[in-house]
Amino acid sequence: MIGTTFRSENVPAGVRFDAWRELLDRSRSSESSSDHATDFWAECRLMELGPVTVLPLSCAPTRYWRDAQMIRRSAPERFHLSLLLQGDMTLVCDGRAETFRPGDLHLVDSSRPYDLRLAADHHGRVITGIGVDLPKVLLPLPPHRIRELLGRRLPGREGVGALLTQFITGLERQADSLQSTDAPRLGTVVLDLLSAWFAQLLDANTALTPETQRNVLEEHILTFIRQNLHDPELTPPVIAAAHHISLSYLHRVFRRSQGETVAAWIRGQRLEAARRDLADPALRGTPIYAIAARWGLPRASDFTRAFLAAYGSPPSEFRHQALSAFGHGHVPETCGAVV
Repeated sequence: MIGTTFRSENVPAGVRFDAWRELLDRSRSSESSSDHATDFWAECRLMELGPVTVLPLSCAPTRYWRDAQMIRRSAPERFHLSLLLQGDMTLVCDGRAETFRPGDLHLVDSSRPYDLRLAADHHGRVITGIGVDLPKVLLPLPPHRIRELLGRRLPGREGVGALLTQFITGLERQADSLQSTDAPRLGTVVLDLLSAWFAQLLDANTALTPETQRNVLEEHILTFIRQNLHDPELTPPVIAAAHHISLSYLHRVFRRSQGETVAAWIRGQRLEAARRDLADPALRGTPIYAIAARWGLPRASDFTRAFLAAYGSPPSEFRHQALSAFGHGHVPETCGAVV
């Protein structure tokens, strides 16, 4: 498991909001208030990935701000990126007000004033989002250029922005299966994706180091593969062509990042996805061959042979044991890649 979990219900009611503010102060220095302070509700997981902090959270409506006096007193020189998943958000930054909806991202600078207000949507639900905090010096772009992005609605639904969004939401989903030793590597991936995304938005790709460009390409390729595992025609030549690189370069990327061949990594991802589905009680009525075909493994005999080699039992036996264990209150252990 990676990260520290906070649930307000585990804290005495009278000090819940104070405990929440103290937790957030570990990654960002801001003042906060809430009309719900006396009965405050919040949940989050604070994931410290080297110098980068990722904070998936849900909370009651709250206001966060930094003013000139706070900045004179303390300027931690950090950027704060936020992805809104549920609720409404209004940000006043550099004299400009911007309203955000689910799926929007924005960036603020701890050395510049801002006023952020989180409100429940028209359904009255809590606010849900993911924050990313990092030291400003880690970004390989001039500060005056990054300032152009502050307070704006940033696009996160395509290109590198979509990769970043998928990665940080995947971190939350997979947090329980990740190890603390994974943290520095994951922080590097977040930083590389952020750097490449900002460079793309600012048309400043030449500022990126070759290593950062390489790492982002790797994440593009891995995401493309995960999104197309269902296609039995997904092959190394298809992947190379989709990314406008040579087949030999694709193989070098995989030897460097995954330590195995492209075909072996694809097979492992498909088998693991099929394994999860076989252990899912909601899919107990789905034939095994249909699950295999769903993940790009249409030949039943090949699937059975590969599954037996990977997990030590044929698919039918694994499914029987997994569902029997589930029926007795035990959820089978599964693992998966961060997406």
